[in-house]
Amino acid sequence: MCGAPADKQESEKRLFKVTVKITLRESILDPQGNATQHALQTLGFDAIDQVRIGKLVELNIRADNEESAMQLAADASEKLLANPVMDDYQIIDVSHDD
Repeated sequence: MCGAPADKQESEKRLFKVTVKITLRESILDPQGNATQHALQTLGFDAIDQVRIGKLVELNIRADNEESAMQLAADASEKLLANPVMDDYQIIDVSHDD
């Protein structure tokens, strides 16, 4: 079978859970955040000065090590998950089960 060696190699890799935070760049206006802030103030949350809305993405990645999992998450963020013109991303957590 042609696929068997690759499947075996893939199964020997560890499973990492990588969490990526994606936010609008500070220079980009956030109308959703502004609307949420206004709604919060209407509800009496006057101490909240600013709201910025972002995304939290969890990826389950099979990789040889933590560094490889982080690199795959960064590549996915740069190519698809985050808009390079408007968004910044940050890998905020990497964990695995042994």
